[in-house]
Amino acid sequence: MNRNTPFAVVLFAVIGMGLFSTPAQLQGAALEVQTGDQICLVGNALGERMQHQNFWETLLYQRFPDKQLAVRNLCFPGDEPYTRIRSKNFGDPNAHLTHSKASVVLFFFGYNESFAGEEGLQAFADDLLQLVEETQTQKYDGKQAPRIVLVSPIAFENVGDPNLPDGVAHNQRLAAYSAAMEEVAKETGVGFVDLFTPTLALFEESDERLTLNGCHLNEAGYRALAPILDAGLFGDGGPQQIDESLRQVVDGKSFHWWHRYRAVNGFSIYGDRGKAGFDGTYRNVDVMERERAILDQMTANRDQRIWAVAQGMKVVGEIDDSNTLPFINPKTNVGIPNDPNAKRGKLGTLQYLSGEEQQKLFKLPPGYEINLFASEEDFPELANPVALNFDNSGRLWVATMESYPHWKPKTKLNDKILVFNDADGDGKADDCQVFADGLHQPTGFEIGRGGAYIAQQPDILYAKDTDGDGKADHIDRRLIGFDSADSHHGIAAFTWGPGGKLFFQEGTFKFSQVESPYGLTRMSEAGVWRYDPRTEKFGAYINFAFANPWGHVFDRWGQDFIADASPGFTYWAAPISGKIDYPAKHPGGSQHRRIAALTGGDPKYSHRTLYEKRIRPSAGCEIVSSRHFPDDVQGDFLLCNVIGERAILSHSIAEVDSGFVGTEVPSLVRCEDGNFRPIDLQFGPDGALYIVDWHNALIGHLQHNLRDPSRDHSHGRIWRVTYPERPLLKPEPIAGASLDSLLTQLKSPEHRTRYRVRRELAERDSAEVVAALDAWVPTLEGDSEQVEHDRLEALWAYQTQNHIDAALLAQLLASKDHRVRAAAVRVLVSWRDSVDEPLAQLQALVGDSHPRVRLEAVRGLSFFAGDEAIEATLGVLEYDMDDYLQYTLDETMRVLE
Repeated sequence: MNRNTPFAVVLFAVIGMGLFSTPAQLQGAALEVQTGDQICLVGNALGERMQHQNFWETLLYQRFPDKQLAVRNLCFPGDEPYTRIRSKNFGDPNAHLTHSKASVVLFFFGYNESFAGEEGLQAFADDLLQLVEETQTQKYDGKQAPRIVLVSPIAFENVGDPNLPDGVAHNQRLAAYSAAMEEVAKETGVGFVDLFTPTLALFEESDERLTLNGCHLNEAGYRALAPILDAGLFGDGGPQQIDESLRQVVDGKSFHWWHRYRAVNGFSIYGDRGKAGFDGTYRNVDVMERERAILDQMTANRDQRIWAVAQGMKVVGEIDDSNTLPFINPKTNVGIPNDPNAKRGKLGTLQYLSGEEQQKLFKLPPGYEINLFASEEDFPELANPVALNFDNSGRLWVATMESYPHWKPKTKLNDKILVFNDADGDGKADDCQVFADGLHQPTGFEIGRGGAYIAQQPDILYAKDTDGDGKADHIDRRLIGFDSADSHHGIAAFTWGPGGKLFFQEGTFKFSQVESPYGLTRMSEAGVWRYDPRTEKFGAYINFAFANPWGHVFDRWGQDFIADASPGFTYWAAPISGKIDYPAKHPGGSQHRRIAALTGGDPKYSHRTLYEKRIRPSAGCEIVSSRHFPDDVQGDFLLCNVIGERAILSHSIAEVDSGFVGTEVPSLVRCEDGNFRPIDLQFGPDGALYIVDWHNALIGHLQHNLRDPSRDHSHGRIWRVTYPERPLLKPEPIAGASLDSLLTQLKSPEHRTRYRVRRELAERDSAEVVAALDAWVPTLEGDSEQVEHDRLEALWAYQTQNHIDAALLAQLLASKDHRVRAAAVRVLVSWRDSVDEPLAQLQALVGDSHPRVRLEAVRGLSFFAGDEAIEATLGVLEYDMDDYLQYTLDETMRVLE
């Protein structure tokens, strides 16, 4: 390739005329394998998903059964030739290729880079050329340079969903980037496989949907891709049918390699916290690196089973792993002389009380009562519960993590999502059903869109019961690319926003790259993510140096608050949720000083918190909204404290200037049992408050070895708080209710009732929901607070359905209630690509009479660009400023300038 020619211009012109075509069947074989080859996949999500959909690898062994080939998948979603972000000390790409003794490297690039379009094509080609040339100088196997094959991106599938891109523009770019990869292959003499052209034809010819979202293949897609990749690599004549018995063995090998390479808790293995967990002899790094070595050995054992099955040998019984190294079993550091954790009040007791005994140790304000809804005593499955949600039928779902903090090789991996039902309404669970099992560290989850979204770092799974037996029988890796550096900082605090987006959070030390049909999003060192399952739009909602955010809740008017666990801080979200691009972050979080050199901002700056923190750490949070509770606590902010006082802390919230100020008031719940670990809470359909009790004497990663034998893996409780002087709620049916009934329930005073109604509406047919809303909105007459809120609920319901109602939006932007106007500004910003003159509207809103509306407008302008946006933003200086407004102005100008 002549780097001085206008390569990108010429290539895009050729693509635009439809003249580029390099069908895979016209190419020669890209690779000739040799006995004992160690084949490593490097690159983006297309390659990464192949270890979970092992169709191509199975065909590889079927084609070459006697070659004793081994495959190691080193791909990460979002990886580009020279941008591959990782948590600390993960190791550079050459180190992992050397560990795997790679003799063949398959590079999967081009998809994420293609979003740079014509302007980025030359840089991509140059980077890829440099990468190939550098790789050709390596001897990963200690003998010779690896043989290299460049594998193009697949085409983008038009799935026929108006909420998703049709792929026309994507495919023009992808064709150009595929052609650039072929040119690099020719110049460097390496192999090339064109997947773009055959998959473009495949998508056009297939009646079956082959992708999850247009860009990422589903199981059927990977099954169809397998023979295409096989032919591109090795030529025609390969097997066309998958040997399912062989694939099962390949699945087992990939499972063990996955847990070695993408080890959860990497920051406590090879990262800084590997030095923690000292038992007098061993630290985390000693114990856990031994387990990774064992996983290497178990992976190699499964290679041998693969070769035997591929050659048709008869194999029986389990794979023999007796040749692996022994585990290192540290001693407990609980009860050592001058135990520092006991002195700090962090330890509970290894003498666990029964639920009945524990209940006697609770302290609540006058008038409140607490009862045990469920415990491990009646339901042994309830081990280490970590999160809860109520479904639209009123059942309580709970995530459990028996394997916490880390699955141990050679043991059964079986964390769960449980469903409890209180059929007789007596406040105690009558039965428990397993919705999903075989999980690993489900630190958070949320119900919705006909199933459940479940955190299983580095993935978010989507699980669905398709046959009606109550157990998930369809599970896919819906979102991938999150970091796995720390299960303690794992994806958590799932919540649906009022406009139908799913929000969830990650803690510090983590470096994530997530692909979508709209491009790649990178975020490091903590933040809050936002995902729209309808449009598949994905991105960072808050990019802020939290330590470990584990709580997120929206109030009645759509304002949200984030609880950061480790420092015990809580933040009002609006000022820190403006646009900021990786690697920059909004300054002022608890980890800001540590990372400011990378992310920008004054390292000494500390951002204002919702209330003055008295004690730490925290976890889940909730806002009181239940007629079953007294009037004087409505709107209070509740927060789980898991160590300092083991309590449900409470704060009154007042509007001050543009934002909010919290004041701590007496705790709602305290317990003198040191093993009480409240970690999540939510109001149920009956109006009672339900609390997840992790119930463990030990807590945290830093204080104890990951394999400390005193860690408990069997206890867990759900508590229920009531106020007997006031009646419990009698909820109307939500699941399966008529649209008229659901819209009426959007008027409910209870936030969680409206929350579940919104979730139900999101699952209904869009055309029917929109038609019902069109009929309902005109009946909302007057301008009372209730009616204005009803209209706001309607606007959010339209937003959830991805239906633009500019007239209703304009009406609410002119509401007399500043809370409604502020919420409407958020919707305006979300709809900025679909409504008329959004910039001009925001410019007018910068001059609103209320400072919160002005702040929302200034925040919204961070998503624009150019001099007009700068001028509109600076217009806020004509009005009184407060700390929150000034911060939001500074951050918006930081992006615009």
